[in-house]
Formats: sequence, C-alpha cells, structure tokens
Amino acid sequence: MKNNKKYIFVIGGVMSGVGKGVTTSSVGTILKARGFNVTALKIDPYINVDAGTMNPTEHGEVFVLDDGDETDQDMGNYERFMNVTLPRMNYMTTGRVYESVIHRERNLEYEGKCVEVVPHIPLEVIGRIEKATKKAKADIAIIEIGGTVGEYQNILFLEAARMMKIKHPDNVLFVLVSYLPIPSKVGEMKTKPTQHAVRTLNSAGIQPDVIIARSDTFLDQKRKEKIAMFCNIPERYVISAPDIESIYEVPLNFERDDLSRLILKKLGLKYKKTNLKEWYGLVDKVKKAKKELRIGVVGKYFGTGDFILKDSYISVLEAIKHACFKLNLKPKIDWINSEQFEKEPREIGEISEYDGIIIPGGFGSRGIEGKIKVINYCRKNKIPFFGLCYGMQLAVIEYARNVLKLKDANSTEVNRKTKHPVIDIMPEQKKNLEDKNYGATMRLGAYPANLKKESIAYDAYGKRRISERHRHRWEVNPDYVKRLEKEGLVFSGVSPDRRLMEIVELPRKNHPFFLATQFHPEFKSSPLRSHPLFFEFIKACKKRKK
Repeated sequence: MKNNKKYIFVIGGVMSGVGKGVTTSSVGTILKARGFNVTALKIDPYINVDAGTMNPTEHGEVFVLDDGDETDQDMGNYERFMNVTLPRMNYMTTGRVYESVIHRERNLEYEGKCVEVVPHIPLEVIGRIEKATKKAKADIAIIEIGGTVGEYQNILFLEAARMMKIKHPDNVLFVLVSYLPIPSKVGEMKTKPTQHAVRTLNSAGIQPDVIIARSDTFLDQKRKEKIAMFCNIPERYVISAPDIESIYEVPLNFERDDLSRLILKKLGLKYKKTNLKEWYGLVDKVKKAKKELRIGVVGKYFGTGDFILKDSYISVLEAIKHACFKLNLKPKIDWINSEQFEKEPREIGEISEYDGIIIPGGFGSRGIEGKIKVINYCRKNKIPFFGLCYGMQLAVIEYARNVLKLKDANSTEVNRKTKHPVIDIMPEQKKNLEDKNYGATMRLGAYPANLKKESIAYDAYGKRRISERHRHRWEVNPDYVKRLEKEGLVFSGVSPDRRLMEIVELPRKNHPFFLATQFHPEFKSSPLRSHPLFFEFIKACKKRKK
C-alpha cells in the first residue's frame, strides 16, 4: 500500500541549544497555515524512559501531555505554536525504544530471529513515527532528533531517518539547524563549522535539503553563497535565522524567505495561499508593547554552574508572556532564588517592588521556607500571587501556620512526623514510595475539576467544569479543609468526587489576586490563546501597577 504521508526530519549541527524545537514548531506553523494537517514528534537520545526523572537544571522543564506522558519541553513548544494536543506516541527516548524492543523479544514477537541493534532499533523508531503520523491523520509529520550531529547517542535515530528516505524517497526531507558563530576578536561570520556539520551528516548517509542558519545577525549574500557551494544545496534553501526578541517572530521570518512553499515544492505537494493573519497580529502586539510589567518568579531550579537556566520553568515564562501580549504589556521577568530569604530574611521587603509574584512547581524541602515567607508577604501586603502545584501546597501550609496558628503545619513530603500534615501523600501513592517506584507513577495528565460560582476561578474560565494537567503525588489533606474554609480560605476548584482540592483562593474583597492551583495551567497556554488564570493574574498585576 502506497504511503503518501510526508516526513520532515529536523537535525541539529555545530552545538545544542540553537533552536531545533522552535524551528520544528515554526515549520509546523507555516505548513498548517497552508492548510495541511501537521503533527510533530520528538526523539530524545537519553536512556531515561521518559523525561520525568531528568534533572530540570540540566535538561529543562518536564512537559506533561494530556494523557500523562512526561516529555521534553519541546513538546510544549509544538503544542503552543501549532495549537494541537499531542499524545504520548509522539515522544520517544532511547530508553523507551530499547524497552519496547526488549519487551517484544521477550514475547517472541520476532519469531526466533536474532534481535540486533541494527536494523531492529531503527525499525522500531520508523514504526513509531509511521504509527503516530497515521494516528494523527496528518499529511506531514515533523520529527526533531535531539542532540547534535556527530554525537554517538543519536546515530541510530539518524540511521532510522536514512532508512525512511530509502523507503519513501519522495516523501522525506531533511532540515539541518546549524550555528554560524561570529568570534568577537575576528568580527566575521564563520561558515566552516556548518560545513563540517554537513559533512558529518553526509557520513551518516544523509544530505540536508534545507539549512536553517542560526546566528546573531542575518546572513549576508557572501555567506549564503559559501554554504550553498560547500554544503551542496541550492542557495534559496539556505534560510537565515537571526536572533530575535520574540520566538513568535520565527514563523514569519521563515515565510519571508518563502520556506513553506520551498518545502512543499520539494515534497511534491500543491500549496494553498497562506493564512498567518493571527500571527502577524500577535507579533505586532509584541513589538508595540512598551508598558512594562515586573513579575517575580520565585523558584530554585535556576542555577547551572555560573549561568541561569530559564528552561526549568519555560512554560510558566511563556504563559506570562502570552497574557501580557493580550493586554499590550511588556513582561519583565526576574528570577528570584527562594533560598536567599532563608539566609537573609530582612530582604523579603524586595518583593514589594514587583507587580506580581508566581511560585511554580517543584519537589523536595530545599528553599521551601523561603517560598513560604514570600507567600506570607504577598498575602499580608496584597501583592498579586499565583501559586502552581507545589506553590498551592505551600500557600495552604502558610495559611495553616499563620492564620490557623498551626505552627508545625507542613507537608509530609518535607516532614513525615509533622503534627499537622495539611499536605499529605495520596493513599494510592504510598505503595509506590514504599516500593521506590518513582518513574511515571504520580498523578499525571488531564483531570476534571468543578468550579465554585462567584470565585476568581469561575469568572476566569466562564464555565463550571474544567480539565487541566497534573504532575504531583501530595494533596491537600481533606481532614483540614473545613478548618481552612472556616478561617476564610476558599477551595474554588475541586475534583468531581470532592476528594481532591484543585484551586485555592482568597475572596476578591480580601485580596486583589491570591490564587493557587494543584494543576499546571501553564501547560495549556499558547501565544494566540492565553490561559484564563494567567490572564486574570496579569490583569491584577496591571491594576496594582496603576
């Protein structure tokens, strides 16, 4: 049976972190704008079966899908840009692929054959790509291969891509995202690293069809000519991708170089007139926004050596931006390490300089006392506060300690012997902890919640039933709910069986915006569709600034 599906592989050259994920998302966006059904997949070259057990300061944020899969942050970029909801089959790791092959071998599914790394691992990868594409009913699948060409870890995925090109010669296209440095002491853009990256890719049996040339500035004509000549591709397929203020400009920059038409022509697809009206409107708003809003993000997953890793909370940061764009505001986001308020409690007054404070998710005891001090300061001084996941749990602890006067109130995650476990482990999770079964065993993915009328949450969503994504084990202890409510805390979102507390807030008459969620609303925000809770938070911050 003839396969008319089209496959685009996005591969990195020279160094990591040059924007393969944004490139994949942007290519998907411009192809969708031409009327095609597009899906996106990510291949991570890690032995980890999923991203849930990876260190956020090394790998970045763990992005959770509706079906509960813990994935790489690039899956979040795909969903945000392309306005799609992706399933777990669109994400794979080395560990996941090997696990599947070994499981099949144990079940005698290979019918007595000798199972080898090649071809069986690449064939498993190909099968997963084709299955995901078929399931999505996509015309085009874009597959990002993690890492950089030349690394040992991703060679089997490149082999799968090469084999797919042989299997579907007219239906596979390769995009290389490469970096062109401008050494400060030299003052000239250098193409040689990209030339070497292409040669390395050639040694894996792959010739790129398109080169996305990342650099500080636009490519000049001379550089385009050199890349075309020494990398063996037509000059028009060398696409300049300079650093820009907003990643949401990337699809429009690609279209200025006619990228979608060039790709569709290569794949033999007839193209329709593009429709990027909403994107042009978005970018126009981003560029025209002048009024700054200062938001503090209080966390602990920032440091990586001497540098700051923004990727630990990338979905939160993007959700802030989406809401600000909608209100024609320019976000100024500061990273605040919560541990500083434990070492220097007198510095807590610095919080008053911000228009709003967000405390995102996390795990463990490090830095939580500093976060609780921040929550207390925001509550007492009426600074807009938005807590996410662990941020909600800490808000409940703060309220129990300082309003209910339960000084020992805590989470059993932090103190198993606390006299007042206002946050406790879910009963069904206790066995997982006892058995040290940590990977993919939390409450993960989309769960429904009912909202209380005449609440901030209900006003924001405009409906009674919502569905949001989770990633946690501990919950508000039901034994303390009535006592907390009696003292003014409002549980405005609860699970349908009323067993789990999903949203907590203070009434508007008592505070301009004090709200926290057990779920992660940031996972469902997009540049064209700001999440309602982030939008309400930013509105309150704007009001405070006035």
